Amino acid sequence: MGLDIGSSLIKIVEIDHSGALPRITHFGLTKLLPEAIVEGEIMDRNLVIDGIRECIEQAGVESDDVVTAVSGRAVIVKKVVMDKMPPEDAREAIFWEAEQHIPFDIDDVCLAFQILRDDIGANQMEVLLVAAKKDMVNTHASLIKDAGLSPMIVDVDSFAVQNCFEVNREAVSDESDKKVIGLVNLGSDVTNINIIQNNTPQFTRDIGAGSNNFIERLQKELGVDYDEGQRIISGELGDHDENKIRRIIESGAEDLSLGIERSIAFLKAAGDADSIDEVVLSGGGAHVPFLKEILSEKHGVEISVHNPLEGIEYEEGVFGEYEQELDKITPLLTVGIGLALRKAGE
Repeated sequence: MGLDIGSSLIKIVEIDHSGALPRITHFGLTKLLPEAIVEGEIMDRNLVIDGIRECIEQAGVESDDVVTAVSGRAVIVKKVVMDKMPPEDAREAIFWEAEQHIPFDIDDVCLAFQILRDDIGANQMEVLLVAAKKDMVNTHASLIKDAGLSPMIVDVDSFAVQNCFEVNREAVSDESDKKVIGLVNLGSDVTNINIIQNNTPQFTRDIGAGSNNFIERLQKELGVDYDEGQRIISGELGDHDENKIRRIIESGAEDLSLGIERSIAFLKAAGDADSIDEVVLSGGGAHVPFLKEILSEKHGVEISVHNPLEGIEYEEGVFGEYEQELDKITPLLTVGIGLALRKAGE
């Protein structure tokens, strides 16, 4: 069961792995009040716990075991090169190596790693280093426990998106491995950017900008309230001037564009790639009107909206009231599905 706690929505997805294809058996989606989580920080713990419990009840799940994820400035993901050694020896050496790459006290972080390439020449190997501040991970885990669940795995949002994307693309195409693909997951307050090639993260970062940036600009420029701004970024423009909406969205997309530009610059500097072949949008901001066109024109790259249900079955009626507008909510499910696709021991 994947539990995705966002700034504005809580999502639960339960997947049965026993068949030929993964199958969604339970689903829940609950809205959070704006003051519950602000810029990724939990401001009202009880509101979030109540939201998780409501989502559990709505989904009708019976299991207590969940896979969840964290993101934001307190998470560091970095590729490093170090002397070649067996995994058992690397486990100890990585802590010494990590101190050079992590801007936090090593005693204050949870650390994990994956050997990406065990031989890159010159008796060296390439390692993916992942660190998250302990206090954030512990706060996240205790929140889930207090809601009556057991956090079995704490993942990273960007990796959950990649996990889901790989399963989806495998179902429809085998060409993705050759491309440099930017997975851009737009949440309410945080956007996860993960550049992958050959199913390997090349560059991963979170930026403090999301769909709320667009809503705030719409409120300011159009004089609308938060709810109306939310409807507009969902594609319901009403009587508003489309050209004016586009200009506002273009202005609000500057931080996102800068994040993509810096990702490309990093890849070039590292010698990994000269450009991104494709950008895939997911999350609640994936359907922001005109955003695909704006980013495509700005960066000269193909932009698509992720469909996390490709190659995944689901029980009839599992999405309840959202069944009739499934295309609108599917980008919201990417992280939850990616988490639920994790298997015990993997």
